[in-house]
Amino acid sequence: MLPSRRGRPARAPAACALLLAAAAASVTVAGCGDTGGLRSAGATPTAVSPVRLWPDLTPASSPAYDIGEVDHEVVKGVAVPGGDIRRADPVAAVRAEIAAHPDDYAGARAPYRETARLMADCGAAGESARCPVLRPYYRDLTGDGRPEMVLGFRLLPEKMTAVRVYAVEKGRIVRVMSYEDAVSAVELAGRSVIVRSPSEVAGYEYRLQWTWDPDQDAMLLTRDEMLRTGGGAGVRRPSASPSAGPR
Repeated sequence: MLPSRRGRPARAPAACALLLAAAAASVTVAGCGDTGGLRSAGATPTAVSPVRLWPDLTPASSPAYDIGEVDHEVVKGVAVPGGDIRRADPVAAVRAEIAAHPDDYAGARAPYRETARLMADCGAAGESARCPVLRPYYRDLTGDGRPEMVLGFRLLPEKMTAVRVYAVEKGRIVRVMSYEDAVSAVELAGRSVIVRSPSEVAGYEYRLQWTWDPDQDAMLLTRDEMLRTGGGAGVRRPSASPSAGPR
């Protein structure tokens, strides 16, 4: 065990005097009144190894629900001038998705019919206040030195938000991540996209993280957790059912 500096109080004033004599008058010597020392961080919790339950249970061979773990789809009809995704039109990317999923957007009973109607208010880059397409962000999420486009657009009248990530492959725009929910925040961290959504449990929120996977050429859902937020009323999450996950 190392001896504590607090066990030798007579040496602290002498050390401070030597430092002050050597230093300029305008320099303040910090820490002269604190002799430091090691302090205990408390008892270390005992490590507990995982315990496997029901070892005789037959392992599942296929998923019960298709939640769209891998999204890698070419978006048709969207130009990428010079192979630079920053020059691609984000509004055109959303319009291409609407055209590819008419059951979701077209007709009086379509869940996102208002989104399709408000697309008429979008300019070349969605600058209209009524346009459901949000400002795009660009970040190198794949590690190839080129940016990808992170795009969001409102799903109305359901009051949800779609989050998409687009990359460029062989001069074509490719969607590599797709998710929609009642979103409260979206963040970028390294090569990950983090989506925060309100929970129906008061004082908690969902935190989902997608990270680039080079083997799948797509952003994979690598973390799904519920975190405490410190208070507040819960909000019903539209995509709580297994069938309403990423597509």
